[in-house]
Amino acid sequence: MTTIRKATQKDIRVLSRKLLAILKDKEGQFYQENVAKLGIPDEHVKRVFAEETLLKAFTTGGAIFYLVLEGDEIIGFAQTIQRDTHTAELDRIAIFPQYTRKGIGTQLLHQVLIDQKQRGINTIIVNAGKDETHARRFYEKNGFKLIKEATIEAPWGKKISLVTYCLHV
Repeated sequence: MTTIRKATQKDIRVLSRKLLAILKDKEGQFYQENVAKLGIPDEHVKRVFAEETLLKAFTTGGAIFYLVLEGDEIIGFAQTIQRDTHTAELDRIAIFPQYTRKGIGTQLLHQVLIDQKQRGINTIIVNAGKDETHARRFYEKNGFKLIKEATIEAPWGKKISLVTYCLHV
């Protein structure tokens, strides 16, 4: 049975270990779609998903992590960051490869939106790579509207093309 809930500090530690383990498989779907496709250096990925980085976002950065569990196993997650009193950014949403295309990502997104609305958030923004057609279709299917396209300097020093979507909840 699949459940969705907010993460605890202990969960963040487990999530970090799981993500880093999955991302060690350079030929794997998760690595290819989330790292290689965007040209993200491995050192940046390790730093972003390190336990201390995720815990800092959780404890002091206004981030909320939502977990999808199959029994006790984490099979996906989402992360939001509150940007102001009425706006949050959906910073990450991911379902691990063997569980994709089963509607789990949509269930997770809907739970995140319900929780954010209860918190007084009425606008959700999300960024996706311009060429990430799967992610873009997902957001559009779920009511997000394209509001901006831009080329930015990524934290790892490469220029990337991003699209920004917005949803009013």
